[in-house]
Amino acid sequence: MRIISGIARGTKLETLEGKDTRPTLDRVKEPLFSIIQSYIYDSRVLDLFSGSGALALESISRGAKEATICDNSRKAIEIIKQNIKKTHFEDKVKIINKDYKKCLQELRNNKFDIIFLDPPYKTEFGIEATRIISENDLLEEDGIIVFETDQKEEEYIEELEQYASVKDLRKYGRVTLVFLNRKE
Repeated sequence: MRIISGIARGTKLETLEGKDTRPTLDRVKEPLFSIIQSYIYDSRVLDLFSGSGALALESISRGAKEATICDNSRKAIEIIKQNIKKTHFEDKVKIINKDYKKCLQELRNNKFDIIFLDPPYKTEFGIEATRIISENDLLEEDGIIVFETDQKEEEYIEELEQYASVKDLRKYGRVTLVFLNRKE
């Protein structure tokens, strides 16, 4: 896995070993960042369920102002720290080693332009995180949430639409990216 574009382009990133994490593949990451490119410059990014921190670090490489990276796993946090050091983004990243609910509670007085949700598959964490983000008004008015899942649409779209508006939906193999805006 690597940074695809921007000032840290080509930097190889560390990833967690094992089946518990699945980094966003380059074949998904490239179109993802093409779609959200207009949101990135000078943005504030939240990367929840971060794993290796790759989405937040890619955002900074492409011009985001700052990123908050959250993961519950200590092993993931160690990998994230290594990747931040490799990219030289220490002054632009805040790391939170907490459960996503506690992280979102801690961030309740913040607003983000881009929020990445890549929760463990086969959980309700992404829908619950979207609810908390909505209730705590964490997304900027013109911001975007990128939710990655492998579930079938009928299993989550209706629930997500209680808390956010579905702007777009893209499928890449078994991965689906759902792009959400604030509920009006």
